[in-house]
Amino acid sequence: MSALTNHHGSQEALIDGFSLYAPPPAFYESPYPYYKALRELDPVHENPDGSFYLTRYEDVRRVYRTKGMTSDKTEMFTKKYGPGPLLEQHTTSMLFSDPPYHTRIRNLLRHAFTPRALQQLEFRVVELVDSLIERCRADGGMDLVLDFAFPLPVEVICSMLGIDGSERERLQEWSREILTPLEPTATPDMIAAGNRAVSEFTAFLRDLLAEKRRNMSRGVRVGDILEDLIESQESEDDPLTEDELVQNCILLLNGGHETTTNLVGNGMKAMFDNPDQLQKLRDDPSLIAGAIEEMLRFDSPLQIGNRGIAEPFEVGGITLAPGTQLLTSIGGANRDPDAFDNPDGFDITRTPNKHLAFAAGIHACIGAPLARMEGTIAIGKLVAAFPNLQRTGPISRGGRARFRGLTSMPVSI
Repeated sequence: MSALTNHHGSQEALIDGFSLYAPPPAFYESPYPYYKALRELDPVHENPDGSFYLTRYEDVRRVYRTKGMTSDKTEMFTKKYGPGPLLEQHTTSMLFSDPPYHTRIRNLLRHAFTPRALQQLEFRVVELVDSLIERCRADGGMDLVLDFAFPLPVEVICSMLGIDGSERERLQEWSREILTPLEPTATPDMIAAGNRAVSEFTAFLRDLLAEKRRNMSRGVRVGDILEDLIESQESEDDPLTEDELVQNCILLLNGGHETTTNLVGNGMKAMFDNPDQLQKLRDDPSLIAGAIEEMLRFDSPLQIGNRGIAEPFEVGGITLAPGTQLLTSIGGANRDPDAFDNPDGFDITRTPNKHLAFAAGIHACIGAPLARMEGTIAIGKLVAAFPNLQRTGPISRGGRARFRGLTSMPVSI
């Protein structure tokens, strides 16, 4: 029996009966062997519900760039969640919407992520990172996820929205409970927790908005995004409604928190697992921008995307009909050997590096510049501050397929 036959046999066994809706436990630890097998043997994988899971780079890229796709998930989420606050959140935010609604909301929110706005935030990010590093220095170590990767992006988003940092833990809990039902399979308990979190978060934001309006009426302003959005409700021709404002603020917090936390955690794990690359960055800090891009590619914070087919779409020799749902494997696409040399290798000098970690097309992540800036400052300063930084204990993962990240990684300095 040839080596190629053995290889294909083991690949077939790995994905025999594979379902993204009930993946084996090993998938959560490392999905990449499964992606490889699917790319090679079943790149247009049909799920039990009739949707298709795509793992090749070019297929995923085409889905994001093709106009005949829809991001509207009203029908899907109505079946999945039933009526309630969770359904309202995921069908009102711009993430799961199409033009012209998506275009209108994105244009109103994009002011928060302009180069000028990010430049103003950069000082705050540096200040937060420095304080977290000094706390670690004083303690002689930390849990890099719990004490560094978690608090940083939430504090930044709190600053952007004018929310007191003391609310951080509550916001993190709400965020996780709202995002978890986006997993391919959502249990009744997940949905109940998500509904509760949206209700509590909505009430919190409505109170905050009322307070800000009172302060603004007295001429008291602090210069945060919420004030700009409130002001736009009076000046724009087609302003955000109150519900749209609240639901999209929830989206900003959820997206800004999850992506950066996972980028920093996954990225530093990749560095520890590849000490030659960590040393390369220590020797030449100017490599940090390329290092961030490689971290995003190698172990992407968001692993799975969704699109619906609005017009007949051909992929892998199959023509799929309108109404068919597609799940895009961002993690699988970013390890495709047809798109990247040595895709399973971690190389912070990789160029070009046209990964899909932030998707592409009109739905490319609006907060990508902020996540890159936070990651660059956080990891760059962390590596520079502690030449002997190393892992000291086992890591733990969140046990999710769509959002890939760590929940714990102890380190010493």
